[in-house]
Amino acid sequence: MQRLPTIHGVTEHDAGPYRMEHLELEFGNGERRRYERLLSRGHGSVVVVPLLDDNTVLLVREYAAGVHRYELGLVKGRIDAGETPLQAADRELKEEAGHGARSLQVLRTLSLSPGYMSHQTHLVLARDLYVQRLPGDEPEEIEVVPWKLDALHELMLRDDCSEGRSLAALFIAREWLAHGNT
Repeated sequence: MQRLPTIHGVTEHDAGPYRMEHLELEFGNGERRRYERLLSRGHGSVVVVPLLDDNTVLLVREYAAGVHRYELGLVKGRIDAGETPLQAADRELKEEAGHGARSLQVLRTLSLSPGYMSHQTHLVLARDLYVQRLPGDEPEEIEVVPWKLDALHELMLRDDCSEGRSLAALFIAREWLAHGNT
């Protein structure tokens, strides 16, 4: 196994919701480089795959300021202080999609850009749904759209579905379910 580079120095400064670190590194071959990384100040985030049945997932359509359009994707949000990923997933599901889940399971943790960010997103499968809405921080009601997992090939090519975490989570969940991991 390759040994990790030696960190000779770290400098930090604020970068909005993140903290920017500059790392002075020395690699095993003696090469020295300066790397930058963003450290998340929060507790991570969740992406929820809410299943109505074994082949139907609930998507949400909400305004995405980064691309200035309405985007179709999964329920997602940050984990608040004191929450577990499962608690955050259930809360976000109730706020955004108007459903709770009797069964929640973390399938895996995803890195957004591990080359320069520490942020991690927990992929949560939600099953045995029931109707329950909690007030959220969204400025308008979010549209909920049922989608068949066997039609992901159609969803992945839509212009209004571009969020990478949602697409990855849907394919991971579909494969996980297809291979008997129930």
